Amino acid sequence: MISCLVKEIEIRKDELQNTIIETIYFGGGTPSVLNTEEINLLINTVYKNHTVVKKPEITLEANPDDLSEEKIIELSKTPINRLSIGIQSFFEKDLKLMNRAHNSSEAKKCLQIATQHFNNISVDLIYGIPDCTNDEWRTNIQTALGFGINHISSYALTVEPKTALASLIKKGEIKNVDDKKAQEQFYILVKKLTKANFVHYELSNFGKEGFFSQNNTGYWLGKSYLGIGPSAHSFNGVQRSWNVRNNSKYIKAILEKTLPIEREILTKTDTYNEYIMTGLRTIWGVSLDKVRNDFGMQYINHLEEESKKYITQKLLIIENNILKTTQKGTFLSDGIASDLFMLNE
Repeated sequence: MISCLVKEIEIRKDELQNTIIETIYFGGGTPSVLNTEEINLLINTVYKNHTVVKKPEITLEANPDDLSEEKIIELSKTPINRLSIGIQSFFEKDLKLMNRAHNSSEAKKCLQIATQHFNNISVDLIYGIPDCTNDEWRTNIQTALGFGINHISSYALTVEPKTALASLIKKGEIKNVDDKKAQEQFYILVKKLTKANFVHYELSNFGKEGFFSQNNTGYWLGKSYLGIGPSAHSFNGVQRSWNVRNNSKYIKAILEKTLPIEREILTKTDTYNEYIMTGLRTIWGVSLDKVRNDFGMQYINHLEEESKKYITQKLLIIENNILKTTQKGTFLSDGIASDLFMLNE
């Protein structure tokens, strides 16, 4: 698999022509299974095939059960300079309900050690968990802040079909997700992190100045990216592509020097809809000038007309010709965005 990842980077080196690499991201699966030699090989391959900024953000995703003290020290000796750790909750009952492999003490020990070796750490927290009270949710946030964390990504619990959680809810063994409580906990999160000098720069992301995720910010601002490995997605501004999900099929194709990839050319409407979706999720909003210049009068007229009711309801606001959600509208941004989509050209 590692040699095939190297080979794919080499085969696809021309896909990001004239693009300077700003971030490298080791995402899930479980990239923490990589050893130092493998991590260095993959990073060196990126440098050999691309121009990279002087100090790129290099992130590795991991769960607390993957991050022993030995592993953290090992990672600190590689070029990786940012960890994204899937804590989710510091309460045992929440972790069991979500079928997480780690426990509460492992989560705390992991952060205690990681913060000694990395100053750029993001943690994931989940809100809206059945039976997680608002006071417990405040404790979760405060516990994370107590470790000096500079970035938090937080998402509402969603129940995926055909999962153990969905089955337990269907049997009535645990409560279903309460959307009203999830919304309450979202606003508790916003209030506490704002007070702690975090910037709520994207719907699910909060960071102190200088600690925004450069990788994720690139997605929201429509920058090009190259995804390497099974299931990985790529985007170059006009075309989206994705690799086959199956590991064996991926390896077989790469060994045969072919790309196991599907591609899709985005229409003007696709590009507009994506810009609305990503823009409204962020503090940078949607530029009315950009919509007018890049998409034309049909699109700007549609956007201005469809957004009127949300402006009246104080869910959207226009400032300096930028359309943004208000604090009241932030939690509803995805739903609002879908109403602003252009359904046909």
